[in-house]
Amino acid sequence: MKRSKRYRALTEEFERRSQHGLEEAVEIVKSKSTAKFDESIDVAVRLGIDPKKQDQVVRGTVELPHGTGKNVRVLVFCKGEKEDEARAAGADYVGFEDLAEKIKGGWHEFDMTVATPDTMPVVGRLGKILAPKGLMPSPKTKTVTFDVGSAVRALKAGRINYRTDKTGNVHGLVGKVSFDTGMLVDNVRAFVEELIRAKPAAAKGQYIRNLVLSSTMGPGLRVDTRELTEKVRKGV
Repeated sequence: MKRSKRYRALTEEFERRSQHGLEEAVEIVKSKSTAKFDESIDVAVRLGIDPKKQDQVVRGTVELPHGTGKNVRVLVFCKGEKEDEARAAGADYVGFEDLAEKIKGGWHEFDMTVATPDTMPVVGRLGKILAPKGLMPSPKTKTVTFDVGSAVRALKAGRINYRTDKTGNVHGLVGKVSFDTGMLVDNVRAFVEELIRAKPAAAKGQYIRNLVLSSTMGPGLRVDTRELTEKVRKGV
């Protein structure tokens, strides 16, 4: 893969294969952000699981203490009085079969989807469209619920969904470069703590194997996972 001169210049300033403490990694990533916009900060975690086995798939939600810094557009499939509840909570799009038809037509101007259980027979038929984009609502991610108000507020406040990919990696948005270092550290720790909590019983050996922190336009830095997981488990 060809890299820009800017990217190569950034990587030459530090050893990418070396591991860093979390706070140090956050500070380096922030300092190397030279884009003209507020870059997102992402984590990529390699887990010690076999993603081909269903009992080792890791998925769920995590509420980041400082949110993501992103304006999350939430779509809610619901009917009747639940429509007013969703709008009052801040949902960007509310409806049912009308929204389903728009999505079938190729519209997807939203970031998260919530659905009440009684709409799932229709929403389920959108699986081939929504699932590949990570937008399919599910009870496991608390996005199939009659409590649409709480679900919308949580997503707007920074609750994110996560799921292992085919290679056993989990990706997550944990904030913006403009966040204070402490805020980003808190968010990453919350993400890792949730992954540890969700560890499958069938997973053996080292569970959190690698964690890479990066900004939208910058190179990734490896975080010392043993030090990080030990601190998370001890709550320090």
